[in-house]
Amino acid sequence: MSRRELTYTWRVREIMARRRIFTAKELAPLLHERGITLTPNAIWRIVSGEPERVSLKMLVALCDALDVEMNDLITYTAVDAKTVRRRKASGDDIPDMSDYRPVRARIVDDDD
Repeated sequence: MSRRELTYTWRVREIMARRRIFTAKELAPLLHERGITLTPNAIWRIVSGEPERVSLKMLVALCDALDVEMNDLITYTAVDAKTVRRRKASGDDIPDMSDYRPVRARIVDDDD
């Protein structure tokens, strides 16, 4: 099974702007009505960036307050990760480069 790379876009700010909600302070009462009591600063941190973790209750409250579905708030893509494979050259006469070490350079004056 190959590794998958996941990327997501947190689109809360865009949806808030469409609903004419421009600050976390305006969003706080809407979330409070739905049982989420956070400071405007905490709501701003959730809204402004791409949070690593959000509780399901918070996510549902955001969806209900902004009147959207979860896949409107978060869009994601999943692609197969590219793996770097080491290729070994065929043949017996090819030297292994890891056996060689660099030689220390000597700096010499032109006058000598």
